[in-house]
Amino acid sequence: MEVHNVALTISAVRPEQYPKDGLPEIAFVGRSNVGKSSLTNTLINRKAFARTSSQPGKTQTLNFYRVEDQVYFVDVPGYGYAKVSRKEREKWGVMIETYLSQRQELKGVISLVDARHEPSEEDINMYNWLLYYEIPVLVVATKADKIARGKWNKAESVIKKGLDFDPTVSDFQMFSSETKYGKEQVWDWIEAHMG
Repeated sequence: MEVHNVALTISAVRPEQYPKDGLPEIAFVGRSNVGKSSLTNTLINRKAFARTSSQPGKTQTLNFYRVEDQVYFVDVPGYGYAKVSRKEREKWGVMIETYLSQRQELKGVISLVDARHEPSEEDINMYNWLLYYEIPVLVVATKADKIARGKWNKAESVIKKGLDFDPTVSDFQMFSSETKYGKEQVWDWIEAHMG
């Protein structure tokens, strides 16, 4: 998709605040600092539209970005960040779970993991949870440029093994916001799930 028009429509914490226009939604989930903003900015050809924060854990709302009046990208707060109080984390947890489990317009989730590491316990929990709710998942391994190209297959198999990846309901893509590798494939997946 050629993207010229993007608007942050709303930052929501409760279902009654979600957009009402019925457009399909694709949510982005992942640990704080995994590169959600960088992926979003790459997809929409912007340098800094989705704010990359020097303070992880800063996104505390569901941010709905309306892209070309055809789809919403929903930025979900990053998980696994220690500086946020337990109570705050639980509050986010409820907000995120409510959205992911109940939102009719949600057509798929892009789950980001760091290509350089095994999936964290939170990555695994999130993946299993998405499968439980039968939500289509694209696992995107970010920061692929930080690994030698010859080691990508190994990185992919480590991640898939860690997640107990199910290829019948999920897809996988290496991605680099530096080189834009994987951008087209991620867009192809999004467009295939918008219908």
